[in-house]
Amino acid sequence: MSTEAPAEPARRPSADLSNLPAGEGESALPTTDAAYWEEAAASFDDEPDHGLRDPAVRSAWAARLRSWLPSAPATVLDLGCGTGSLALLAAEQGHRVTGVDRSPRMIAQARGKLAGHDAAFLVGDAAEPPVGEQRFDAVLVRHVLWALPGPSAVLRHWAGLLAPGGRLVLVEGRWGEAEPIGIPAAELTTLVEPLAAHTRVEDLSHDPVLWGKEVADERYALIAGFPPGIPK
Repeated sequence: MSTEAPAEPARRPSADLSNLPAGEGESALPTTDAAYWEEAAASFDDEPDHGLRDPAVRSAWAARLRSWLPSAPATVLDLGCGTGSLALLAAEQGHRVTGVDRSPRMIAQARGKLAGHDAAFLVGDAAEPPVGEQRFDAVLVRHVLWALPGPSAVLRHWAGLLAPGGRLVLVEGRWGEAEPIGIPAAELTTLVEPLAAHTRVEDLSHDPVLWGKEVADERYALIAGFPPGIPK
């Protein structure tokens, strides 16, 4: 993998944030500020693609997730899991889910949503999740990598959390008009390809049901399959 990390979009406070998907305006704020996420937890699920309260939005994400994750039952690590909406979909599809988020309040909501399901939730840093030696069939990350420093090193660490033959599912994008922030699909592909056995990118911009509205920016999912023996 290249040792060159892309420019850090989360460090561009002058960017136009008006067209970002829910939660992405935090790029103008300290993304390492746990207090911000604690405050955001109360209204986090109000956005269609966060709470998945609209049956059509929920169904759209469930269908995508089913196509991205391995066949159930599989172990899935959901990093930056927020209030657990995607984790719940994965659990309902028969997976064993571990969620990690830096906000205790979001983790509390996630635990409530998944009560009775085969799931565990941990408070911690998505870049270095506190999962010890546990390895997973899939690592799922939505709208997190773009805001982390050192994405090359982060991706290598996440790859090391995969069981042999596992896969990495990254939902990312490039948002804003005056000064866009995020990670373009081509750039993320360049970062992942040296590690992965194969990658594919799905465009998500043209599926407004996923977001509860029409969007004009770049949104995508990168799914990468990894061979045994990921280099550490």
